[in-house]
Amino acid sequence: MDTAGSINILIADDHQMIIDGISDMLAAEPAYTVAGTAPDGSVALEMILANPQAYQVLLTDVSMPILSGIDLCRAVKAAYPHIQVLVLSMYSSATAVQEAVMAEADGYILKNSGKRDLLTALHRITGGGTYFSEAILPIIYGQYQKAKTQSDLARLTTREQEILTLIVKEQTSEEIAATLFISKKTVDTHRANILEKTGSKTTVGLVKWAIKNGLE
Repeated sequence: MDTAGSINILIADDHQMIIDGISDMLAAEPAYTVAGTAPDGSVALEMILANPQAYQVLLTDVSMPILSGIDLCRAVKAAYPHIQVLVLSMYSSATAVQEAVMAEADGYILKNSGKRDLLTALHRITGGGTYFSEAILPIIYGQYQKAKTQSDLARLTTREQEILTLIVKEQTSEEIAATLFISKKTVDTHRANILEKTGSKTTVGLVKWAIKNGLE
């Protein structure tokens, strides 16, 4: 199969059946190539450090020996922000989800998700967005109520807070424009202002900021 122009993926999981299953799912997808696999986070990090340009996406389990998926994600995003990280987990606990978001994971899906969910997640994160499965989103929203102290929300206008809420809900600029009955150009202007005011560089950064500041 011609893999020219495809997105190279590194899969890190301590269960070979998971690696094989994901590899089989992606085998028929020309847009993606499984360029490497690792049995734990430490090996995955070594592979990335050896050739950081070889991978555009890291799919990682949360719980792995030696180096956890969260610590792996944190290290990779700090050194190589161009690598998009999708967390795969059996766990939908608030703690696991919040740790993944704070480590700047670009997405989080459960291991019982189907191929459609996986492909949607990959499409979203490689397009510069985020993807959290429907089972995860309520957990993220639930964190807002626990983050009221030292809120910096006042630095955002009411309209900017509305737009940030919709960004966290994974709406595109076009969808936000339709929801708020404004133009996409206006949404993009607000988005740029929100990024500047919050000191964020990415959509994941905005999600982190929203959680920390108790956005409702």
